[in-house]
Amino acid sequence: MAFEPPQRLVRALGETAPQGDDWLEKLPETAQQAVALRELTVERVQVPGGRSSLVVLVRRPDGTPAVLKLAPPRARPESERAALAHWDGLGAVRLLEPRTTEGVLLLERLHPEVSVRSLPEAKALLEAAGTLRRLWVEPPAGHPFETVAERTGRQAEAMRATVPEFGEVASLVDAAVEARGSLLAAPPEERLLHGTFRQSKVLAGERTPWLAVGPDPVVGECAFDLARLVRDRVEDLIATPSGAATTRRRVKRLAESLYVDQERLRGWTLFRAVESGVRALRVGRSKDAELLLEFAAWL
Repeated sequence: MAFEPPQRLVRALGETAPQGDDWLEKLPETAQQAVALRELTVERVQVPGGRSSLVVLVRRPDGTPAVLKLAPPRARPESERAALAHWDGLGAVRLLEPRTTEGVLLLERLHPEVSVRSLPEAKALLEAAGTLRRLWVEPPAGHPFETVAERTGRQAEAMRATVPEFGEVASLVDAAVEARGSLLAAPPEERLLHGTFRQSKVLAGERTPWLAVGPDPVVGECAFDLARLVRDRVEDLIATPSGAATTRRRVKRLAESLYVDQERLRGWTLFRAVESGVRALRVGRSKDAELLLEFAAWL
């Protein structure tokens, strides 16, 4: 079978590595080797798939359905492997094998066509929040994961570097960076976090109704993880006259339901929205940038 990467993946990898690398070029051979090593039967490549990995629906030698995931080093697949091993199926997709090949993960099969995002908004937020709560556990001793301070430090530097070219975002960048500084000055208890949690990252499963997939794990306070969920369906929020008020209510409701400080959640929501908006602006996704920066201005 030809392992043709979906265009969504090709475009996204082009944004994260504009100078290019040879991962995509080697992908067909890597996928063939991974399939042969595990004696898998390939069903199909998942389309449109993710933005950082090739996802292939397969069956193991005993006929059990599974997912083969291949990701480049810049997507931190070994960090994902370590987090999934630590969660061991609690709230997240289960890892089906220990490390065999770097950058290749064999995972339990969920229902990729059914995510929490398919539910009505209120129900989707409730189910997503419940799934996220189960992931917030103590990180393993001597863990290999990046911290929130480290990740957001890099992001803050990239945001500042963008200001000379896109001066219109200067005030939002200043507010976001200031909020980060205040939040890191007195952080609460640290937990292992999903890192990139949103409704589309929660899929229907067999052993439990909903399970998280695709973590980019990080260690830090829970409000950082929850912040990405606040802006889910941002295009719908922007399209309604009551979007700003709805956003503020969402911050309050999510903070109360997961026992997170409301102001800390608001601060991290601001930082993460501005960071995503500036990054979108930098790579030419002007429509996404406009939505995200307008959302950030409400906070």
